[in-house]
Amino acid sequence: MEEAAEERAAAPVAAEFEDAAENGTEGEEGGSAPAAEEDAAAAAAAYSWPELRFDLPPRRRYHFADQFRSPCSSSSAGNFLKGVKWSPDGSSFLTSSDDNSLRMFYLPEDAYSAAAEHTAEAAVGGQDSYGASLQVNEGEPVYDFCWYPYMSVSDPATCVFASTSRDHPIHLWDATTGELRCTYRAYDAMDEITAALSISFNSTGSKLFAGYNKAIRVFDVHRPGRDFEQYSLLKGGEGPTGIISSISFSPQNGMLAVGSYSQTTAVYAEGNMEPLYVLHGQLGGVTQVLFSKDGNYLYTGGRKDPYILCWDIRNTVDIVYKLYRSCDTTNQRVQFDIEPCGKHLATGGQDGMVHIYDLQGGQWVTGFQAAADTVNGFSFHPYLPLATTSSGHRRFGMEDEFEEESSLAGDENCCSVWKFSCSQES
Repeated sequence: MEEAAEERAAAPVAAEFEDAAENGTEGEEGGSAPAAEEDAAAAAAAYSWPELRFDLPPRRRYHFADQFRSPCSSSSAGNFLKGVKWSPDGSSFLTSSDDNSLRMFYLPEDAYSAAAEHTAEAAVGGQDSYGASLQVNEGEPVYDFCWYPYMSVSDPATCVFASTSRDHPIHLWDATTGELRCTYRAYDAMDEITAALSISFNSTGSKLFAGYNKAIRVFDVHRPGRDFEQYSLLKGGEGPTGIISSISFSPQNGMLAVGSYSQTTAVYAEGNMEPLYVLHGQLGGVTQVLFSKDGNYLYTGGRKDPYILCWDIRNTVDIVYKLYRSCDTTNQRVQFDIEPCGKHLATGGQDGMVHIYDLQGGQWVTGFQAAADTVNGFSFHPYLPLATTSSGHRRFGMEDEFEEESSLAGDENCCSVWKFSCSQES
């Protein structure tokens, strides 16, 4: 029945994306429409990125904890967050948690206004600042999720995000209604659905890349269903040999990086998946890869590995520098992100701290306490001096400790929005 419903949904979904592309919202494969390029250039000329000041501690603008502790959704280990990502247009952010749910929170219009400067800092132990605007439930643990790169709240056709979970196909969700738009399905040799471990849209939004064991499958966004191109990463005998856990696209030069649990990172040409570089040096399985804003550097982090490695993709002979973070005893993925200006990187850690580094030389700049437990998610707002953190970890109690979640502190298993000072402010 799912396949029949999928075929019925495929045509309108493709039409919506094609309409968006014709209107300049989505670029065609290999480049964006001329109108979109002109609009982007004009916007860049009219807008200056805020220079964040890290010498001043950020203020907790909003805080969310109670809604992640609902008794009907708690697990035996306690519901905890697993990651957070801002939407490309900055209107909302998406969280993933251990109750197999994705929650979307809209950013209030007055989040960064003159009146907001005089608002008291969000209370950690009180009620949540506001409720989630949307919640979608997957049947199994969520492996990965990502926003459509041209998502804009002013164009409902582009308001979508993708997710992948255990034993399920890739789902494309409507961020306005919470309905399932369509699915992208991959099958194994036994003709059974196999789940992707990582997903990412390419820079133009026309393709959806999915990571599997020793392989990448590429889906045409306009054609939901079981049609895909498959690329084995063992070609040449030097590629990643394990599960592909993370995918990142270069913003400039048509390359993508993939990280695997075999402690290997590889860089490929996007067009034909030709291998370009293979990078070794991570102590644990690679859990995140991320290109710098200019596309010249690649940052990789691993499980139970206390260092984020910086690679210059123009000269991959050796590591440029290492950035420390506290995650050497946790099995969780610990997320890091680069600010819109591209000058600083921030990462969470199991010590509850967010550490910020200057990317020019890899020096530590500052840190702040974001939670009382593991900060596993961090995401900068795409254009405002805001950031979001998520925290939590598994907690196994005795059988009579059935009210464990109610005893958690307000800064455990929580999500917060932080407001940074910037150089334009007095």
